[in-house]
Formats: sequence, C-alpha cells, structure tokens
Amino acid sequence: MRAVYAAGVGMMLFGRKDELTLVDMMADVGLKAMDDAGLGDRPVDAVYVGNMASGLFNHQVSVASALVDRLNLMPAAADRIENGPASGGSAIKNGFLAVASGYADVVLVVGGEKMREVIGPKATDVVACMTHMEAEYIYGVTLPAMAGLFARLYMEKYGVTREHLAMVAVKNHKNGMLNPYAHIQMEISMEGIYSHPQAHVNNPVIADPIHLYDCCPVSDGAAALLLVSEEMAKELDAKPVVIAGVGQATDTHTLQERSDPTDLKAVRIASEKAFSMAGITPGDIDVAELHDAFTILEIAESEHAGFFKKGEGAKALADGKTRLGGSLPINPSGGLKARGHPVGATGVAQAVELVWQLRGEAGERQVKKAKNGFSLNFGGFGNNVVSLVLRRV
Repeated sequence: MRAVYAAGVGMMLFGRKDELTLVDMMADVGLKAMDDAGLGDRPVDAVYVGNMASGLFNHQVSVASALVDRLNLMPAAADRIENGPASGGSAIKNGFLAVASGYADVVLVVGGEKMREVIGPKATDVVACMTHMEAEYIYGVTLPAMAGLFARLYMEKYGVTREHLAMVAVKNHKNGMLNPYAHIQMEISMEGIYSHPQAHVNNPVIADPIHLYDCCPVSDGAAALLLVSEEMAKELDAKPVVIAGVGQATDTHTLQERSDPTDLKAVRIASEKAFSMAGITPGDIDVAELHDAFTILEIAESEHAGFFKKGEGAKALADGKTRLGGSLPINPSGGLKARGHPVGATGVAQAVELVWQLRGEAGERQVKKAKNGFSLNFGGFGNNVVSLVLRRV
C-alpha cells in the first residue's frame, strides 16, 4: 500500500447552527481543508462524507453528491458513509484505502451532522435507531440508558465510582475551554457536579448512575481532512501527517448477547489492528482522542485500547496521567463531552485535533513533543469501532 498523508484540515465551531444547512457546514470545512493544504486548482479525485442520519434529521439524502456540486468538484467520485457515531472514522478509512490502493491521489473526507434541527426527544429517538430494532429499540432503549447499564456493570466489576466519572467531565470541560471550536466552553468543578449537597440540582440523574454532566451535548457541526499520496504531499509542500494505522472491528449488536457486557472487544481488536499496521504499541502514543459520548466510555476505552490495564483506567485518571501535562493526555480537544458530538462529524474532528497536535498547532492545549496520536471512534454501543494512528513526519 502507498503511504497516505493528511495534508489539510478544516473545522468549525460546534454548537447550534440555525443559520446554516448541513451542506453549508460541510462546504465550509471542506474549503478550509483544501486551503490549509494549499491545493489550489488541483483536482479532487474522490469525496467521502461521514454522516449518520441526514434523512432523519434534515430530510435530505445524497449529501455527498450535493457537497461535490456545492464545491464544484465534479466529476469527483462521491459517497456518503454511514456507520452510526463512527461514520466519520469509517469515512476516513475509505479515504485512506482509496489513496493507499492507488485509486485516488487526492481525497476530501468530510464529516457532518445537523442534529439540532429537530427537538431533543426526536434527536434521542434518531440516535436510538442504531440499537437492535427487535431486541432493544422497541422496548424504549436509548443510548443514555445503554450507558447507564454499562456504567453500573463496570463500576461494580472494576471499582469505578461516580467521583471518577465526574473527574472525566471536569477534565474535558477544562480542555474544552482551551479549544475555540468546542461547543461547551464552560469550566465545571467537582464540588458543583459531585460533592456539593445540592449537586443533584445542577447535575440531575439521566440514567442512573449517569448524570447530566456525564453526557455529551447534542451538536451541529462539521470537520474535514484532505488525504493525499506521498507524491502529492511533496508537491503541495504542506506540513503533512501520515495516517500510519487503521483498524476496525465489530461485536454483537446487542449488549445482552455478549459473554461479558463490560468487555469492549471491538475496541480492543480495532486498536490492536491500528497499532499493528503502524508498527508501534500503545506505549508509543503521546496524545489520544477517545469517544467519550458518556464519561464511563473514556475510562473503559483507555483500558481496552491498551493504555492501562483493566481496572486501572480510573486510577490513571485520578493520578492525573490523562490530563494536559500528564503522561498520556486524553481528549485535549475537550472530547465529545465538551467539543460536542455531531455524530457524523466526530471521527473526523478527532483526526483533525490530532493533526493540529502533531503539527504543534493546538495552541494552549498543545501536547509537548507529540509524535504519535491515536483516535477511537465508537459506533453503536461498541458494536462497530474504528481506530486510527497518526504520526508526525
């Protein structure tokens, strides 16, 4: 396979975007990525759009074709990639394979979702459509409910506490304050959301033991990545980062069919594949972006990806290892918890953050001397996971 480089990136402030359509948002970040790479009038061979549910959220399908037309990139190939909340990661994987195989020299990957066009309960229902229709959805299962069940099991098995969950939220909100693209730019305290006698007022239960501040916000947003061959990277004279490893794996659709519901097998396997392709180990990673749609997931994923042993992720968090300045900063962007989670955009946004970190362009949240970055994009409730390793060259 040919080497694949991330030559340009684009991002927008996540949040509520009433004034923009989904295609408006994706076109904005796509132009930013092409400009960042200095692409000029060179043609784009293919466009891959990570999007989960434009038909349900926005009553619009064929968004990849619409984006190519908006950006005047015809006759570029165009595909919409859907893999639930891991749609962005899957779009990057498809773009990577297109360049690595020689099918394309220049690929634009855009992830986008406009979720706030519908009311909150409707958004919750649309996201819940990714669960098993016959075994889960028809009984009213939602993703927060799944997170509550998973969190309770994980806490009982590994000694994770609600205090640990609150620590993830406090850390990632603090990081989000340093990210100009973050949806939630509001610092929170342990006292305010956990230890104060009235903390339950500010931080009510959503799905016990998951509270409000254990959940990511519902966001609109988009992010983009321009992937190119090594030859094109040299021609562009950009500051490229290589996509060194890609991994993907699946698990049973329903939690109850897993022999151990606390074992995120797809996370472990996808991560192992990405590390193997990159020729490195988890110990070589300097910065990681993990899919913390719920705070328990950051802790569990940090263990299943191989950064900490099972049952030690919470201790590493409490010891400060995962904060900015720690031995392995996790979610310096603020993660899904603070940056936001426009589902189709998240996997691309994670990669964009890593590119900035590896280039040394992350500003106040910069991880010093970062050479290798890792991202994990969690689809469904761990039933379809995409992992990436990025390296500074």
